[in-house]
Amino acid sequence: MTQPLVVSIPHRLGKDEAIRRMKAGLDTVNKQYTHLLQVNEETWSGDRLAFRVTAMKQQASGVIDVAEDHVRLEVTLPWLLARLASGIQTMIRDKGRLMLEKK
Repeated sequence: MTQPLVVSIPHRLGKDEAIRRMKAGLDTVNKQYTHLLQVNEETWSGDRLAFRVTAMKQQASGVIDVAEDHVRLEVTLPWLLARLASGIQTMIRDKGRLMLEKK
């Protein structure tokens, strides 16, 4: 098994606004990337999202924790996706920042 991929994204929104934006942003990501990513499970429990996805016919699972000043994603990737981890990590960080930017 590979090491989990961890991405932390700072923000200044407070927890409630960050959760609201994450939920809206994840809906958009799910629609835009249906050709690459299928969400199998998405369960919010307070400020934590547990999820399972399929990408490139590979299963991955993880959690997103939303805090007052940052969002932390931890996902366990299968070997094929783990080999692409640096590119995936950059994409996740960039998309996350866009969701959490002040508007």
